[in-house]
Amino acid sequence: MSAAGSTAGILAVFITAVLWGTTGTAATFAPEVSPIAIGSAAMGIGGLLQALIALPALRRDRSVLSGNMGLVAVGAFAVVVYPLTFYSSMHLAGVAIGTVVSLASAPLASGVLELLLDRRRLSPRWIAAAGLGITGSTLLCVAKAAQPSASAAETLAGIGLGLLAGASYALYSWAVHRLLGQGAARGSAMGSVFGLGGLMLLPVLLVTGGPLLDSPGNLAVGAYMAVVPMFLGYLLFGVGLTRVRPSTATTITLSEPAVAALLAIVVVGERLSLLGWTGLAVLALALGVLATGRRTS
Repeated sequence: MSAAGSTAGILAVFITAVLWGTTGTAATFAPEVSPIAIGSAAMGIGGLLQALIALPALRRDRSVLSGNMGLVAVGAFAVVVYPLTFYSSMHLAGVAIGTVVSLASAPLASGVLELLLDRRRLSPRWIAAAGLGITGSTLLCVAKAAQPSASAAETLAGIGLGLLAGASYALYSWAVHRLLGQGAARGSAMGSVFGLGGLMLLPVLLVTGGPLLDSPGNLAVGAYMAVVPMFLGYLLFGVGLTRVRPSTATTITLSEPAVAALLAIVVVGERLSLLGWTGLAVLALALGVLATGRRTS
């Protein structure tokens, strides 16, 4: 991969992370809607939109996809698990902690998948960037936990769900990347995994999504979640996965907690201590380590 291609991939994934970082704050504008409904609406509708625009590619690559249905199914299952655990984690532990734990654990899970399933050694630069990113995310988490918040039991449950969200995020990133390696186009790889995952989320949305229709505000939140961070964000994420490895992509998305924390301060009115600001700075350094390297994948 050329330096220009790697840079474009990093930029695409970074923009994705910024869009994803808005989801927790957006959800606060519909407090009466459950996190299960928010998650199933966001990823369910967003996934179906991914499949819709990818129909030509899905037709062209149907033989490749049919020969790799195991990968598609694994990726789709992870797509179902991710939003349900991610939004529940934020609901229980708070926007900052839920986002930080989910995204900080993803690079570790991604690295383990590549080591075990692809037999790929991780570069020293990636290890350094991941270490810095996890350190920065941990500082953010500690800073948030020091503030008056939910009960310890709810916080611990949120952290557990965040770890599960991080693992599922790494898993569908790996599945999409493997499909690309098997010859599938970006559109068909993303469309198949997210389309099937979105289809599987529809029953959950039908059961829990009633409050989304109770007010124009709730409907607007659901529409924003599905179209902007999920649909547009994952389009850019797919572009990024064609240019960088999943472990690199998940490390870049460690910028999402920084975005989420800043929005929580500016929009929601949360406060960030000196320790929290230090965490943001360390996250920025992690991105710099990745972006300035000659090879990032």
